[in-house]
Amino acid sequence: MRVEVMEHYGLAQPIDQAGYYETAHHKQLIKDIRGAIHEGRLIAVCGVVGSGKTVTLRRLQQRLREENKITVARSLSIEKHSIKLATLINALFYDLTQDKQVQIPKQGERRERELQELVKKGKRPVALFVDEAHDLNGHTLIGLKRLMEVVEDGGGRLSVVLAGHPKLRNDLRRPTMEEIGYRTDIFTLDGITGSQREYIQWLLKTSMGKGKPEDILTADAIDLLAMKLRTPLQVQLHLTLALEAGYQTGEKPITAALVESVLSRQLDDLEPTLTRHGYRLKDMVEQFDAKPAEIRAMFNHQLDPARTAELRDRMLAVGLPI
Repeated sequence: MRVEVMEHYGLAQPIDQAGYYETAHHKQLIKDIRGAIHEGRLIAVCGVVGSGKTVTLRRLQQRLREENKITVARSLSIEKHSIKLATLINALFYDLTQDKQVQIPKQGERRERELQELVKKGKRPVALFVDEAHDLNGHTLIGLKRLMEVVEDGGGRLSVVLAGHPKLRNDLRRPTMEEIGYRTDIFTLDGITGSQREYIQWLLKTSMGKGKPEDILTADAIDLLAMKLRTPLQVQLHLTLALEAGYQTGEKPITAALVESVLSRQLDDLEPTLTRHGYRLKDMVEQFDAKPAEIRAMFNHQLDPARTAELRDRMLAVGLPI
């Protein structure tokens, strides 16, 4: 956000730097995940794009480190779609090894035996966090379950926390993933659902130097944002757009009419809805046995009604909210 916009509305810091907003849902979710980690479970935390998965898990990792009862490990690899189990094992070696020079055996059998000893030597359970896990392939997911068993056989305990879009949850429930799906504790992060108005007011109060949220947005404008938006990311984006538009027109406080003018008209269309749930064109082509041209035609309302109904039925069957 531009400095002049912040000064015009009396903001002391950008809206997207307000920090961590915690609802009763967040507190219970963190408590439940912590319990599953202490039990050495395979865990999936699922939420739509912008619901706050990453920041929530960062808070959880911070608390685990402060308690000093669980060793936290993380996979930093970005290209999740091409990650194999060996990459995640490497992440464990990097975070668990005390030596500055990490030497990871290239031969599989030796590598797994050394990992067993490494976890056992640490004398604490280990939690491996993997973000963007909806992009992991089935073989890697099943391999993680077997890796947990290898560590347990060596006298240690490994839990794995997978974070991803709802596609991850739906994939784990597919019949072909029964080996791992039935053994996974799945948690859903609803973000600020039901607390949108409180979140907007908190966001403004935290970002302001002085004053009240109503000095920036009218009550009707806050109500409109709360009604139309569902995630922290959506709120931050559209609130920033409203402030920039208000600065250009000199409007203060910002009215509901101005907010209406900056709200995305395509916010609830089929394509952005599916994308927020982790389904890109390639994913839909593979999972729903469709051609790319058919998916594009469906997005543009140009697909044959019978074929559209068939694809919608398949999407509904896997839990997509369309």
